[in-house]
Amino acid sequence: MAEPSETVTATMRENPSLDDPDRPSSSSPRTASHSLSEEGEDGDDDKVYIVPFRWLREALESSSSSSDASTSSSRGILYAASSISSSYRGAMKLINNFFNSDLVFSLRREEDSRCNDAEAARSARSYALVRADMWSQAMKRHYENNGGTKPTDNAFPGRKDNDFDTYALNLRISVARDADLMTVKISKKDNSAENYKRASKIFNIDSEMVQIWDFSGQTTLIFMNERNKVHQHCSRHADQENLLEIHVFGLIEALTCQNEQKREDLSVQQLKRVPTHDGSLQCNGKQMDFDSASGHLNGYASCGALDSLGLTGLENLGNTCFMNSAIQCLAHTPMLVEFFLGEYTKEINAQNPLGMNGELAMAFGEVIRKLWAAERVPVAPKHFKATLARFAPQFSGFNQHDSQELLAFLLDGLHEDLNRVKNKRYVEVKDALDRPDDEVADEYWENHLARNNSIIVDICQGQYRSTLVCPFCKKISVTFDPFMYLSLPLPSTTTRKMTVTVYSSNGIAQPCPYTITVPKQGKCKDLIASLAVACAPNDDETLLLAEVYNYRVIRYLDDPSDSISLIRDEDRIAAYQIPKDPNKSLLVVFMHQREEVDGDGKKTYQRFGVPLVSKLSGHASGSAIESLFRELARPFLKEGKGEEEEEIDSSRLDESLSYYVTDQRGQAMLSEIETGEDPTLENETSAATVYVLVCWHGAALDRYDFRLLGPPAEVHRSGPLSKQAQEESDRVSLYSCLEAFLKEEPLGPDDMWFCPGCKEHRQASKKLDLWRVPEILVIHLKRFSYSRYTKNKLETFVDFPVRDLDLSSYVARSPAGDDGGRRRPPHYALFAVSNHYGSMGGGHYTAFVHHAGHGQWYDFDDQAVTPMAEAGVKTAAAYVLFFKRLPETAPDS
Repeated sequence: MAEPSETVTATMRENPSLDDPDRPSSSSPRTASHSLSEEGEDGDDDKVYIVPFRWLREALESSSSSSDASTSSSRGILYAASSISSSYRGAMKLINNFFNSDLVFSLRREEDSRCNDAEAARSARSYALVRADMWSQAMKRHYENNGGTKPTDNAFPGRKDNDFDTYALNLRISVARDADLMTVKISKKDNSAENYKRASKIFNIDSEMVQIWDFSGQTTLIFMNERNKVHQHCSRHADQENLLEIHVFGLIEALTCQNEQKREDLSVQQLKRVPTHDGSLQCNGKQMDFDSASGHLNGYASCGALDSLGLTGLENLGNTCFMNSAIQCLAHTPMLVEFFLGEYTKEINAQNPLGMNGELAMAFGEVIRKLWAAERVPVAPKHFKATLARFAPQFSGFNQHDSQELLAFLLDGLHEDLNRVKNKRYVEVKDALDRPDDEVADEYWENHLARNNSIIVDICQGQYRSTLVCPFCKKISVTFDPFMYLSLPLPSTTTRKMTVTVYSSNGIAQPCPYTITVPKQGKCKDLIASLAVACAPNDDETLLLAEVYNYRVIRYLDDPSDSISLIRDEDRIAAYQIPKDPNKSLLVVFMHQREEVDGDGKKTYQRFGVPLVSKLSGHASGSAIESLFRELARPFLKEGKGEEEEEIDSSRLDESLSYYVTDQRGQAMLSEIETGEDPTLENETSAATVYVLVCWHGAALDRYDFRLLGPPAEVHRSGPLSKQAQEESDRVSLYSCLEAFLKEEPLGPDDMWFCPGCKEHRQASKKLDLWRVPEILVIHLKRFSYSRYTKNKLETFVDFPVRDLDLSSYVARSPAGDDGGRRRPPHYALFAVSNHYGSMGGGHYTAFVHHAGHGQWYDFDDQAVTPMAEAGVKTAAAYVLFFKRLPETAPDS
C-alpha cells in the first residue's frame, strides 16, 4: 500500500458512534481503511471523491471514441438535492437556522440519469461521486484543459507528485423506506470546523439547485443493504445511519462561488468607469488620490457610477428593522461603501485585542457587497445578525433595539477590526499650559492617530475642544477629544400639552375632553388650576383627578405636590367635578356591568364604561345612592323622549337597575343595596369611600347612550404627525439643538472636577466647541427621555437643512490653514436619515437615503424600497441624521 498522503481512504460504516475513540479523525492524514466489504487491504480502490460533473464529463468524452462511452462503468445515478422542511416557524425557525450545528438535506433519485446532460455540465452546482480511477482521469483531463500542468509543489507542499489538495468530509446517510430518497447530514461533530464551513458552501441549496451523480456505486450499495435488512428482519430503526467518507478537491468551494464572484467583478468593472471631478478628495486633512484607471480611491472602489445599484432592501428577521435602518444608512455612506467594495480585507487587523478578530468587518462587508450586487433581491443579513449577537449580546434575540446604539457599537467595532495600528504605543498627554490651541489640538490629534487609524477615523471622527473653568481659582483646563458622532439634546419646551376628560355632577353636561397647557416640570396643582380655567366649575365645586384603567379608578392624583411627570402620555385621566367637602362627605364611586345573553340563552354580565364619582351629603341610604346615580347618569340619556313616555320609562328604569356594594376592583358583589326602603349603609359608611357596582339590564340598556360612557382620552396620543399638525406644533431647528449642546453649563454634583489649582473637587463650568469636523457627520437627536419613573419619546419636530448645513459659526478652529491658505468651509449636505415611528419600547424604524447616481431620495422600509420626494425627508420621526461634507465650491444641485 502506498505511503498515506493528506488524502485519506473513503469509508462507510453502519451506525457509527460519534464518540468512538478508535475512529480516526476526519482531519488526520493517516486514517485507517474500513471498506464496505471489509477487505481493507486495498483501501485506495474504495476511495470516493467528489468532483465537478463538468470535469468528469469532459474526461469521459475525451476517452470515449465509440459506443462504449455509455457502458455501465461510465453511467451515473442522478440525485437532486432539496432542503429538509423544518417544523419550526417564525422566530424559532430563525433561531434554529442560526444555531443548528448540522447541515441536513435530502437526495432524491431522478428517473432521467443521463450523464450527457449538457445543461448540468455547465452548472457550477453539479457534482459527481467517483472512484479513484475516475478521479485521476478527471483531474488529469482538467489540468490538461487548463494549461497542461498539474499544481506545483509550492501550491501543495508536502505531497507526492500524484496527489492533489483534498480533504475528508464525513456524511451521515439514512434511507427512507419505500422511496428512492436519502437524508444526508453533515455535522460539526464528525468534521472539523473548517471542513464543515467548506461543506456549507458546496451544499448550499438555498441559492441554487444542487445535483449529484453517483458513479461510485456507494449509494446503490446503501440502498441494497437497507432493503436487505428490511427483508431479513422485517423492521429497522427509522433513524439508522451510515457513515460515508468522501474526499473533496480543495478548489470546489471556490467554483461554487464563481457566479457570485462574477457579479462582484461586474460591479468592480462598473466602478472603474466612474468619472472624477478633480481626481482627489480631502479627508480629515489627508489627501486621498483617485486612480481613474483602476477605479479606486486610495485602494477603495468608487460607487459613484453605480447608477441602478444600491437599491436593495433587507429582510426583517424579526424586530430587526432597527438594524436594517442603520445598515442602509451606512451602506450609502460615501467612501465607506467605496472601501468595502474594494480590497478591504487587506486592512483587517485580526490581532487587535479590542477588535472582533476581523469577523464583524467581514460580516459587514459581505452585507455591503450583496446590497450593491447587480441583482436587486432582498438580502437576509442572518450571518451579520449572528456575528453581531456573538460580540454584542445586548443585540441578541429578536427584541426591538435602538438604531443609534447599534450604530455606535458598529462604528467602534469596525474601527477596531480595521485599525491600521498594530502596536499601540503609550502616549503621555501634556498639559496645554499657555500654548496656542492650534498646537495643542494638533498634538492631541497626532497622539490619537498614533493609536487609532482606520477608514472610520478617516471619514467619521472629528475633534472637540473642552474647556473647564474652576469657579474658585479660575483655573482653566483645555483638552481636545475625538468624537464619532454628535448626540444633540432637543431643547426642552417649558410647557406640556395634556388632555383630560371632565365629568360633571350637575346632571346636565356631558363628558368633555380638554387639552390644556401646563409647566413641563409642574405639579398636580398646576394641572388642576389650568383645567379649572378651561372647564370653569362652580364656586362650590372642586376637581378630583383620577387615572382610569380597565373600567376602574386605579389611583387618585389628590396630592397637589405630586409631579405631573408621573403621568405618562398613554395614561387616561378623568377629572370629576364634585362638591367641596367642608363636612367630610362620603365619596361614592359607581362602576358598571351590563347583562348579555349568549347563543344558548345564558345570561352573563360584562364590565364596561368609565366610573362615575361624586360625594354624598347626609346619611348614606339605598334611596340616596340611587338618586345620586340617577343624577350622574342623566347626561347619558338618549334624546327624543316625550314627558309621558319619560315618566313610563322612569318607572321601568327603577326595575332595570340594581346596586351592589363591591370592592375597589368592582369584581365582587358584597351585598345588594335595597332602594325601596331607606336603610342606612352602616357597615359600608365606616370608610371614607364606598364602591357601588351598578348592574344594567332590561329597559336601561335601551334608554342610555353607552358611547358617552367610553374611556377617557389619552393624555397625549402619539403617532405619525400629519404635515398640518407639524406646522401647528412647535418646531425647533437643528441649529438650536446644536447650540443647546455647545452651551456652557456647570457640571453636576456627581461629576465634580478635580481642580489642579485648588487641589480639590470643584463643580466647574464646562464649555464644548467643535474644533475639527469629519467628512461624514453623524448627528443623533436625543428623542428618548428617561426619569426615575417614566420613559418617554419626544415627538418634537426638528427642522434640519437638507442641502446646506453651515457649521461655520460653531467651529472654533481658525478658518485659516497652517500654510496660510483657507480651510474648506464646514458645509454639509444630508444623504441619509434613520427614522423611528411610534413610542418607547416599540415602533418601527425606516431609512431615507439619497442615491447619488439617480439624484433621488428613496424610502428603505425593510425589503421595500420606494422613491420619495425630497420634501418628505423632514419628519418628526427623524432620529439619526447623516451629512456629507461638501467640496470647496458646491453647485446648487
